[in-house]
Amino acid sequence: MANALIAESIGTKLFSLEKLFGLHPVNFTVFGQSGMSFVLTCGVLLWPLEFVMTDIVNEYYGPKAVRRMSFTAVALISYAFMMYFLSIKIPPADMWLQSSSKQGVPNIQDSYNAIFGQNMRIIVGSLVAFLVSQTVDVTVFHKIKKVTGHKHLWLRATGSTLVSQIVDSYIVLFIAFWGIFSWQLILAVGVMNYTFKAVSAILLTPIIYLVEGRIEKYVGHETSEKMKLSAMGIENE
Repeated sequence: MANALIAESIGTKLFSLEKLFGLHPVNFTVFGQSGMSFVLTCGVLLWPLEFVMTDIVNEYYGPKAVRRMSFTAVALISYAFMMYFLSIKIPPADMWLQSSSKQGVPNIQDSYNAIFGQNMRIIVGSLVAFLVSQTVDVTVFHKIKKVTGHKHLWLRATGSTLVSQIVDSYIVLFIAFWGIFSWQLILAVGVMNYTFKAVSAILLTPIIYLVEGRIEKYVGHETSEKMKLSAMGIENE
């Protein structure tokens, strides 16, 4: 829930993934859109970890726990943005307005508004995408688990994330930018975002095994197995 709230709060900043690693921006052509590169929001850095954590909770506590956490996260994010907008409307103190002028910010209220006053369509798109993608992630995870049982954790964890991230990427883009960008550009931006999320999900898969091992060591193998069966809705003695 903390990851979700932080990701939404820092999502106003865009960064170049290539420049982060000291590389020149790539120049892909996707859906007829040339000059595409990995320009991402800072919030996207936390989402792969968010879905890894979701899969771990899903493995041991089941879909009800994930849904409860998801709705709680949305409620907290909504509350946070209400407070952001309220703080924007509160009249600033005169001494505060020029307090950062030495840092090149002549009116800090304008900067404050720009950072915390995110476009409402982006906020709604993010929240809807989060809820729907979490639901998809939980559903796909347990569909795969019913087939594989306790085996192939990597398959259900990574597979559910790969599917849910497609949903997450495009829901937020279409809600936030439909009518502003062409559908070709929205699809192209979605491809770049999804590529980053998919690669991140695959690279973070070993963390799931590491955490599972730590949990089993902490609670014991027998208790760990009972929790996994209970998460699947299977009663055990």
